[in-house]
Amino acid sequence: MKIYGLLVALLLVAGIGLFAAVMSRRLATPGQAGIAYTENEDGELIRSDERRESQRTRVPVRETSSDNLGDDEEWLTKFTLIERSGKRISSEELKGQPYVAGFFFTTCPSICVKQNGKVQQLQEKFKDQRVRFLSISCDPEVDRPPVLTQYAERFQADKDQWLFFTGDMPYIRRVGAELFSLGVMRQGHPEKFALMDAEGKMFGLYTWSDPAQWQALQRDIQKLIDAGGSIPQEEQEVDSGS
Repeated sequence: MKIYGLLVALLLVAGIGLFAAVMSRRLATPGQAGIAYTENEDGELIRSDERRESQRTRVPVRETSSDNLGDDEEWLTKFTLIERSGKRISSEELKGQPYVAGFFFTTCPSICVKQNGKVQQLQEKFKDQRVRFLSISCDPEVDRPPVLTQYAERFQADKDQWLFFTGDMPYIRRVGAELFSLGVMRQGHPEKFALMDAEGKMFGLYTWSDPAQWQALQRDIQKLIDAGGSIPQEEQEVDSGS
């Protein structure tokens, strides 16, 4: 009887363990340990072990009206943020050369450091060329201009080529979603860069942590520079093979 009771106890323990394992997989949400997901160009979550495209993610061009531009418009088509210098700079002032934009926050101990390390590599590669880099804080209550200035020094950021921005969080959230197709929240952002052409139009999105897309970003920056800042849509279609 003692042996029978021991066997029953072992079976119960094994059953509970198996049930817990199954339920943990069912209840795990994207981003939890054990199941990693990424977002594809259609906005769908896919397992991260699936192969990413080796080219940029293309974003459809949105039709906007020039009669309704400003902070209170239904869908933002331009922005004005506060640079680390304390100066308010608008996206209209950035026109004339392409730029790469990404979101970060200064107290982030890991991902943001790696991300801005990537921007530093871009700055070194494209030094003195007609391209800018924008790092926009998604923790603006902490990241005021003096904090951004100190942080920028950590990466030897050129004050004219690499700009650091802050502002109000609700507005920054809109800038991320509506201008760069990047969902951001306070202290939360994707591992992506948005490449904009010299006219302020979206050229593509790139996952900087993916080696193939990181290389694609560098190639596309050079393409835009060589083309004078912008590539006509029809040439983009031919170049992509579509």
